[in-house]
Amino acid sequence: MEYTIKQVAARTNLTTYTLRYYDKEGLIPQLKRTSSGIRKYTEQDISWIQLICCLKNSGMPLGKIKEFMKLCLKGNSACEERKKILEEHKANILSQIENLNSSLNVVNYKLEHYKEIGIFHIDNIDE
Repeated sequence: MEYTIKQVAARTNLTTYTLRYYDKEGLIPQLKRTSSGIRKYTEQDISWIQLICCLKNSGMPLGKIKEFMKLCLKGNSACEERKKILEEHKANILSQIENLNSSLNVVNYKLEHYKEIGIFHIDNIDE
């Protein structure tokens, strides 16, 4: 089955502008077009887009995503390179999680402190 750019945008929660940008940047290399140039997306294209979103949303730069996608096109000959990129990215994600958990602990501590001293009320401002 083939999908239009609007259908893919709705399905992936991306804008049509973003999808065109990803195509222009070569992130969806197997994307087909009609004879008049209209993009026609397949389930495989949508899977690629979802992977792009996963990597991007977890902090991988678009240049690195593009490198990863090019390696995907090489098939089994690039498995080790792809694995290395994903392992590095996983380490980055875990570091982000650690930093966020540390920040969350500080915020939770502050919230508990404010509850203890009763600052969580709104004072009436004399007008």
